[in-house]
Amino acid sequence: MRTLVTGGAGFIGSTLVDRLLAEGHSVDVIDDLSTGNLANLADARTQRDRVTFHQIDIRSEDVIDVIARRHAEVVFHLAAQADVRVSVARPGYDAEINVVGSLNVIEGARQGGAQKVVFASSGGTIYGDPPPSALPIKESHPQQPLSPYGVAKKAVTDYLVAYRELYAMEFTSLALANVYGPRQDPHGEAGVVAIFAGKLLAGEPCTIFGDGKQTRDFVYVDDVVDAFARAATKGGGLVLNIGTGAETSVNHLYVTMAGVAGVSEPALSAPARAGELLRSALDPGRAAIHLGWKPWTTLSEGTGAVLDWFRAQQSDA
Repeated sequence: MRTLVTGGAGFIGSTLVDRLLAEGHSVDVIDDLSTGNLANLADARTQRDRVTFHQIDIRSEDVIDVIARRHAEVVFHLAAQADVRVSVARPGYDAEINVVGSLNVIEGARQGGAQKVVFASSGGTIYGDPPPSALPIKESHPQQPLSPYGVAKKAVTDYLVAYRELYAMEFTSLALANVYGPRQDPHGEAGVVAIFAGKLLAGEPCTIFGDGKQTRDFVYVDDVVDAFARAATKGGGLVLNIGTGAETSVNHLYVTMAGVAGVSEPALSAPARAGELLRSALDPGRAAIHLGWKPWTTLSEGTGAVLDWFRAQQSDA
């Protein structure tokens, strides 16, 4: 199968590229390398007969022609401006990438005759700030995003619905929980797992904002990539939550990771960050039904793999 992955040099995207290659597919990778890294594609790019890399910004209309000319059967759209705080400070910039850029990708897919677009949506933002009684969130919960980032993610799914009706181009939107794993960048707007891993291995104290009781649904990248791979042929026309359904507090995450890293010192405390979501968890039941998907990696296994990866990076440096 001919596939195309936008954001394919990112930590999730590159892991998906590896999975698609392992399954025997050919892959076109689109990434502007603003946050992605070619090092993430080091193994993939050894298979030059089946991998083609295109460095291009999805905001450029040229990307429409690039995607159309590659005639991918399935387009996996992961490229994004992924920082919620940036979306609040610069909503227009966020929309340029996450709305206009996504429309360019979708239009390129249509012009190239793609059968399907699989979109990386955001389960942590499209549902807004639901009451604790609604956790874990089901897809039937109203989508009331409270950040420009979440609004953009919701809008892209709305466009995909329209394209499905207008052009019979299928889609699946995967509403991702807090994805973590190897290749995640601990700098900038990164997941807390990567941040903790970098600091624990560097012998630096970790900081927990607020009381640490805030919860997230941490799902391992290999599990997430498995959902993307399955969605290539299943789950048409649906929004599907990709998470564990379990809440994990930041305090528990730190204790787990510190234990794996052999660190006994407690984390530092800092004031809570304004506007931070207090609790989050996604019900993955619909994905089990329509994709045959369930997460299988435990938190200790996943965070252990992250720590091993960071150690390997340090030894290679």
